[in-house]
Amino acid sequence: MTLQPFHNIYRSTGGAPGGDLVLLHGWGLHSIVWDEVMPALLEHFQVTVIDLPGMGQSPLPSAPYTLELLVEQVSAVMPAQAHVLGWSLGGLLALALAQQRPQQVRSVLTVGTSARFTAAEHWPHAMAPALLERFGALLAEDENGTLIRFLALNCKGSPTVQDDVRKLKDILYFCGLPAGRALRGGLEILAGTDLRAVVPAVSQPLGMLFGEHDHLVPASALAAHQTLRPDGFHALLADTAHVPFLSHPTLFMDAVWDFYRHAGVRLD
Repeated sequence: MTLQPFHNIYRSTGGAPGGDLVLLHGWGLHSIVWDEVMPALLEHFQVTVIDLPGMGQSPLPSAPYTLELLVEQVSAVMPAQAHVLGWSLGGLLALALAQQRPQQVRSVLTVGTSARFTAAEHWPHAMAPALLERFGALLAEDENGTLIRFLALNCKGSPTVQDDVRKLKDILYFCGLPAGRALRGGLEILAGTDLRAVVPAVSQPLGMLFGEHDHLVPASALAAHQTLRPDGFHALLADTAHVPFLSHPTLFMDAVWDFYRHAGVRLD
């Protein structure tokens, strides 16, 4: 029997004129991270939340922890056709789903996501590879401490940084710590994935949201992605870091609605 990730479907409070929406969280966390904006989303969509393998309430398959495994696992439990909203690692997964399972994906919206998270020649607007290498080395010594450091980096630059870190800690411990192999595999995906060729090739409407003070995906990445996908929707969220849906939910949702209107999604 194939292990399937934990997922839950929330019925729309407004008749779901937009159809189905799938939410994909980032590294080390789980689907409760979306709770702050869930009521607003449910006014227009039926929402499916999914915990990535080995995180939250999801079991960890024995297969190698790769982006392809995440695509396989998530596509098996998501609706036949849905809009996909992904944060950070979840945004990479959303892009990969659009490429590999185009029949299931109606649109893609990412937040705090880059087609390539690490810097390279002609791609300076990204993390130094050494940063993720350092997190990987620390993870082998102290998983709990490394997770807390990463959560703090998620929130660095936000005017509400202390409150944001506290919220993320509460979310992290709500379901218990993620599996170590999932954490290591997730870091390897972030460090080694390059979807710069995928961004212009995705056939569905694509939106990408960036934080002005994000220390994981710098604001300068917005212009680089505009070059990759001139017809896409791109927005810079003022005064936000890597978790705008937590620190600035109203500002975040305004940008979300702007994207769906841009994409021609029915909201009422």
